Amino acid sequence: MVAQLMPQPHPILACAAQLQATIGDVRDLQPVYLSPAEKKTAVVELDKAAAMLAELKLRVVATAEDAACLALARDTGAWLASVTKADFPVSRTHARLADALDRRWQRVAAAMAQGAVSVAQAQVVVDALDALPDHLDPALVADAEARMVGYCEEFRPSELRRLGRHLLEVVAPEIAEAELAKRLEDEEQHARQKTSLRSRLIGEGLARTTIVHPVLDRDRLLTYLEAFTSPRKADHAISGEQDRIPYPRRLGQAFCALLEHLDPTKLPQHGGDSTTVMVTIGLDSLRSELGAGSIVGGEALSATAVRRLACNADIIPVVLGGQGEILDLGRSRRLFSPAQRKAMRLRDQRCRAEGCTIPAAWTEAHHLKPWATGGNTDLDDGILHCNYHHHLAHDPNYTTERLPNGDIRYHRRA
Repeated sequence: MVAQLMPQPHPILACAAQLQATIGDVRDLQPVYLSPAEKKTAVVELDKAAAMLAELKLRVVATAEDAACLALARDTGAWLASVTKADFPVSRTHARLADALDRRWQRVAAAMAQGAVSVAQAQVVVDALDALPDHLDPALVADAEARMVGYCEEFRPSELRRLGRHLLEVVAPEIAEAELAKRLEDEEQHARQKTSLRSRLIGEGLARTTIVHPVLDRDRLLTYLEAFTSPRKADHAISGEQDRIPYPRRLGQAFCALLEHLDPTKLPQHGGDSTTVMVTIGLDSLRSELGAGSIVGGEALSATAVRRLACNADIIPVVLGGQGEILDLGRSRRLFSPAQRKAMRLRDQRCRAEGCTIPAAWTEAHHLKPWATGGNTDLDDGILHCNYHHHLAHDPNYTTERLPNGDIRYHRRA
């Protein structure tokens, strides 16, 4: 009888099996016994091996359209996510990278196969090369690919991304400026089309608002917010609180302050009236430390928050009786006039909380005696506070003391 020969596996499958077996052989070996020099060598060589293995995997993925069709997958990326249990966005990115390396950027693929370019570096390089103008001379494109592969020996992906944005200036400086202008215009148009804002309530009195917007608007927004944040510290008025407020929290608080300072006369008209916020609250709740109000058509607010909002222009308090009838509808003359605010800025020069140095231009007018308890809207009953101390002034957890120089000292209640 003639012995039946067993079919030999494809060399790539044999390689995968051999790799798993080889790695399994060292699974129980402890690297702690390697010398520092050997640990460095091990990390570098394993990183090269990982790049080579990644290139081999991408080479297979680039040819896997038939497997995706057989599995009835939408595309190769969806098939890859299914068989590797990876997230769809990651798998689709890898599928696109595999196609780019197979069809256009063989030099990058060859460098990966030698362990000289990692997956992350390859992705950045391919993005930079794909961004080159379609009409660029093929010789210049080849030069650009060679340069980017060479840069991978020295630079991280984040650094390569910055170099890639200026790649055209290196390989074709004579057309770089015109192409840069066109690219920026395209990016700005794309940014406008992708601009979005989403907001949802997340509980505990918080909402999460996510904005995707053009870079130019980011710079403007940060400039506005930083005008409210510096130099705000938690220990301006309260001894014992020495830790600085984290920068992200300061920006968030500054954003809230910015909204409160918007001039409603310059906002779009709603039904013929300037844009305003109306807040309803019962009279007893307004005068007490307890109770709640609500923004008309919106969320509930504490009585403390309503009293603080009532200090600022264009927040109209609607005071309700026990049966819900309107006892009083606030009017703008109840609030400090622009002339009064200017006078207070001239008089106070800064936030009048003890030790606070926030300049007058960044402060808010505060009623020393709330109008809900009989306070008057005049200069004697008004004082300037920064946004942080204005919140503190209406916080029932703190008491105040008027100092001889007119400053306000805050004490935490025991």
